[in-house]
Amino acid sequence: MLLTVSAAAVAPQPMSEPLEDYLETIYLLLQEHGAARVRDIARARGVKAATVSIALGKLGDAGLVDYARREHIRLTPTGEAAARRILTRHRLLTRFFEEVLGMSPHAASEQACSLEHALTDEATDRLVRFFEFLGTRSATPAAFGQCPVGARPGDEHPCGAASPECARCQPSDAKNAMSAATLKPGQSGIVTRITATGALRKRLLDMGILPETAIGLERSGPGGQPLWIRCQGARLALRRAEAGHILVRAAT
Repeated sequence: MLLTVSAAAVAPQPMSEPLEDYLETIYLLLQEHGAARVRDIARARGVKAATVSIALGKLGDAGLVDYARREHIRLTPTGEAAARRILTRHRLLTRFFEEVLGMSPHAASEQACSLEHALTDEATDRLVRFFEFLGTRSATPAAFGQCPVGARPGDEHPCGAASPECARCQPSDAKNAMSAATLKPGQSGIVTRITATGALRKRLLDMGILPETAIGLERSGPGGQPLWIRCQGARLALRRAEAGHILVRAAT
C-alpha cells in the first residue's frame, strides 16, 4: 500500500513516547499489509486490545487517526506526517548504530527505538549531513567538521563552503548526480544529498527523504506540478522546485 504524504503537511504537537510508538506501528501495518486493526496493533505491540483502544482514542482526539470501534484504523494526513517523522528518526539512528558503530541489525533497531523520540530536529539534520558527507571525496570522520556538507550556520572553512568547484567536498560520483526534478516517469534514483535549507530541508527529511534512500518518479500533475514520487512505501507530492533540492544518482 502506498501512503500519500504532502510536503505541506503540518506536524502535530509533541505527544508521549508510547503514542508515538503506536502511530509508528499503525503506519508500518498500513504500509506492509494495507490494513491496521486493533488486534493487529495489539499483536505488534505485545499488549491487550483494550490497551490499544485507549491509545487509539487519544490519537483520535489529537486528530491523528480516524478510528471507529472494531473497524480499520486510518491515519489522517497529519498522522501520516507525524508517523513518517518518527520513522525517519528510527531509520537514521538504526543506520548509524549498524553501519558506523558496528552493532547487529537487531541491537541497532532496539537502540533506535529507545532514542528516536528524543532526537531533535538539529540532531536529525546533523545525522543526515553526516551520511551525506560519507558520499564525498573527503569522507573521513575527522574531516566532517571541516567540510561544507557538515557545516553549521556561521561556520567558515578553508575550502569555501559556498564553492561548488571544491573537489574535496563534492560527492564521489558528482559527475553522475542529477536532481529528482529531472527524473522521467518510471525512472528512479538513490538520494545522495538534500541541498535545501531551513524549513524545506526539515520537511523533506521528515518525509523520509534520506541519503542512500531509493526514490522514483511515478508521474507529474497537469502542467508538470506536482511531482508524485515514491519513497519508502509512500507517495510524496512535491513541487518541482522542492524536488530540485534532492540530488540523486542513477539506481543500479
